[in-house]
Parts: sequence; structure tokens; C-alpha cells
Amino acid sequence: MGGGRFLASRGNFESLSKTLVSGQAARLGFTLAEVLLALGIIGVVSAMTVPALMQNHQRKTYVTQLHKVYNEMSQAFVQYQNDNNALNLKEAGLRDNNAVHSFIRNYFKVVQECDTMDNCFASEYKSLTGNVLTTYDKNYKSFVLASGAAIRPMFADIAGGRIMNIGIDINGQKGPNIVGRDTFPLLIYKNGIIDESDGSEADGTLTAPLTKEKREEIYEAYCVNGTSGSHWWGCFGKILNDGWEMNY
Repeated sequence: MGGGRFLASRGNFESLSKTLVSGQAARLGFTLAEVLLALGIIGVVSAMTVPALMQNHQRKTYVTQLHKVYNEMSQAFVQYQNDNNALNLKEAGLRDNNAVHSFIRNYFKVVQECDTMDNCFASEYKSLTGNVLTTYDKNYKSFVLASGAAIRPMFADIAGGRIMNIGIDINGQKGPNIVGRDTFPLLIYKNGIIDESDGSEADGTLTAPLTKEKREEIYEAYCVNGTSGSHWWGCFGKILNDGWEMNY
């Protein structure tokens, strides 16, 4: 009988253990409703954060490409002055569009040359506000560099410190073709500095490098708030001010 009671007790113990384990598993598990709720929360969070992460990555890509072309140009201007024992770009020989075109061919790896912007650049460009830009002259010789960037250099020694105006699309005809994203106008000053413009450099009131305050003023006036014709300027200076970050 003692043995029977022991077996009975052992059976009860095993039954109790199974019950406890089963209960613990139930407490540690998730119901279908809980799983669906968790998935729903993850989906909402992803929908909120993934687009922002993608936009931030794209901005960094644009700036990296722009910085690459900027460095290539800066080095070419320095080398051009050194090769000609000159104190500035005009003394070095940049005196008309023919000289500008020769400079581009000799100091950059050109993979395509176009008589106008049509075959090197996209057919249409927009501002950050979505306006189609129509106030620019396409009838200037353009080039596509080995990096894939399209450039439209134009001699611009009207007055003041500037000598060249360069329109650049960092990825050529590929989108988005928006000024301030993949497209920028760059002003080249006689001292070889690449900077911003608001048009007033023609009367000699702007000298490069511009102050941060002046760049910010141009950004506020033209990059995001200007008329369709003025939307070309202002964004590049903002990137310079923000340490090569696209924070707009």
C-alpha cells in the first residue's frame, strides 16, 4: 500500500508539473491579436521613419557628388594659374568663351561635348517649389565629364570679381533635375574661388569668398522664396554654410 500511495503521489506530481509548465508557456506566448497589434505598430513606425531615412540618404548622395565636382574644379583652377604663372584666372588666359572651352578640354576628362545644353542636360528643370524654369539660355556649349556631371561653362567677366558662370547637373540627364538637389549654378571668381551669386557681383559689390551672412541672405531670397527666374541661385551657398550638408 505504501508503494501504491507513492505511485499515486508521483502521478499527481507529474500532472501538477505539466499543468504548471503549460500555464507558464501560455503566459510567455502571444495571442494572434497581440501579434497582429505588434506588426501593425512596426508597420506604422516603418512608414514614418523609412521615407525620412531614404530622403536623408539621397541628400547625402547629392552633396557627395556635388563636392566631388567642386573639388575637381577647384584643383583645376589652381593648376591652370600655376601652369601659366598667373595671379588670377584672367591673367592665366580666361578672356572669352573659346578660352573657357579650351580650359575645360585640357583640365577635365570630357566624355561628351554638346553645341547646346540640349544633348548634355535634361530638357526641363524645376525649382524646389515645383516651378518649371524657363529663364535660362540653352545655346551654350556644354560638356559631360567622366564623373557623369554635365557642365555649362560661360565666360562672365562683365564687372567686379567674377569671371565664369558654370551651370552643373551632378548626374547629367538623370532626375530629379531640380535646382538645389542635383542642379546648381556656380560662380567662379577671378581668384579661383567657387561661390554663390545674387547678380550684384556684376557691379563689384561681391567678393569671394562671400560671408556666411551674405550666403544666408541669398538663400532666403532666391533658393526657396525667389521668383522662377531667380530660383537658380542661393542653394549652393547654403550647402557651403552648413559644412557640406543639404539641410533644406
